[in-house]
Amino acid sequence: MNPTPQTVERRQFLRQALTAAAALPAVQALDLLTSRGRIEAASGSGGYGFLVPTADLRDGVYRLALPEGFSYRSFSLAGGVMSDGALVPLAHDGMGVFNMPDGTFRLVRNHEDRNGPGAGTTAIDPATVYDPLGGGGTTTLVVDPFTRELQRDFVSLNGTVVNCAGGVTPWGSWITCEETNAGTPQGWGRQHGYCFDVPAWANGSVEAVALPEMGRFSHEAVAVDPRTGIVYETEDNGSSSGFYRFLPRRRGRLRAGGRLQMLKIEGIDNYSTLTGQTVGVELDVEWVDIADPDPPGQSSTAVFDQGAALGGARFNRLEGCWYGNGAVYINATNGGDAGVGQVWEYCPGRGRRRGRRDEGTLKLVFESPNAATLNFPDNIAVSPQGALLLCEDAPSVEQYLRGVTLDGRIFDFALNIETSREWAGATFAEADPRWDAGQFRRGRHPLGRRSDRVTLFVNRQGATGGSNPPMPGDEGMTFAIWGPWHLGAL
Repeated sequence: MNPTPQTVERRQFLRQALTAAAALPAVQALDLLTSRGRIEAASGSGGYGFLVPTADLRDGVYRLALPEGFSYRSFSLAGGVMSDGALVPLAHDGMGVFNMPDGTFRLVRNHEDRNGPGAGTTAIDPATVYDPLGGGGTTTLVVDPFTRELQRDFVSLNGTVVNCAGGVTPWGSWITCEETNAGTPQGWGRQHGYCFDVPAWANGSVEAVALPEMGRFSHEAVAVDPRTGIVYETEDNGSSSGFYRFLPRRRGRLRAGGRLQMLKIEGIDNYSTLTGQTVGVELDVEWVDIADPDPPGQSSTAVFDQGAALGGARFNRLEGCWYGNGAVYINATNGGDAGVGQVWEYCPGRGRRRGRRDEGTLKLVFESPNAATLNFPDNIAVSPQGALLLCEDAPSVEQYLRGVTLDGRIFDFALNIETSREWAGATFAEADPRWDAGQFRRGRHPLGRRSDRVTLFVNRQGATGGSNPPMPGDEGMTFAIWGPWHLGAL
């Protein structure tokens, strides 16, 4: 999309503010960045206050504006050399984090490489590859939980394409999803549009096994209910997007297959959530079966149409999906009367209701009234304190991380002041205080406050196509962000 004059003017303002703020005292820099009134967050009511240009601890470059007291370090830039000798692929996207038995964090990260067949940037391992022409996949990163520095990284899934988002599982893996239904007619070696399960403990590339019974469509993200093992899935296909659940035959054994269903509003066929919704209204839910979750051909709506024929509900670009607070939260990126984003909460059923099985409720948590408030929310994460963190993916404008409290108050948490590339892959982790560089400390650690041990990991996507390394300044990268979380809702 070509930037508008207003977009260009906003970028020029941010660059000028960044240049000037780096040389000013903190108070003056704060005033400069907030002079247009957009960057202020409501301190004391969930937010953390004004955003201030902050230097990257890796190299001193000012890439982000954060609340005062927060720090960050970037690492794993696209085009760099990983521990296995491969280049870090393009297009850092969805990501999950895992606490490992040795005290380290492991990040499993998607790469939404959109190059054509045979031109992708994830290294191919013939022994584990899904499609030799597919250049997307996942990488795994081992990170020290206290220094937040990268220790090791490697390719963990290869031969897939357009790996957008996914979700962590209670069995210690990351489900990565292909956001496409392309296949052999487009020149690929195999059909695409599937989910793949990547164990976090793997120390190299795992065998790439598609999970066709979870559906073949333009996947975005998944979330697993740890109580039941049910996997919830979002579809990113414009206004023909559904919300699905996969009931596995064996809990945690997705290769054993299962049943795919689509959400339907009870008693209302083809309910449209696109516009005209009211925050806080609970809608009773039922689920309809998808008879053929892996249809032949190339129709982008083949799965959706099956659910719609049985009365399934319609959303406008479902993207982020995360389990927390006993519920599943999902972003409808283009939903709402203003068309710039909705946040929905699905609460799974807890038994029976009115003489029939209770299949849960759907409720609108937040709807953006305009782009200045929230602009195209994409990935989502639930914070340790139960609030929501939204990654913006707005075309050709500045990109924010926004926080939303569960009573509907929104605030700014971070701003990308270096590029206009989207945020992706937000995920929180808490370090185990018993470990410090692998040494047991009998529960004592200088990072004594719980919020000091929490790290937000998040990606700046960077280039999604072209050669690797990408053009300087357009590299995807991962950030570790930490600070006084206890002062706000996150």
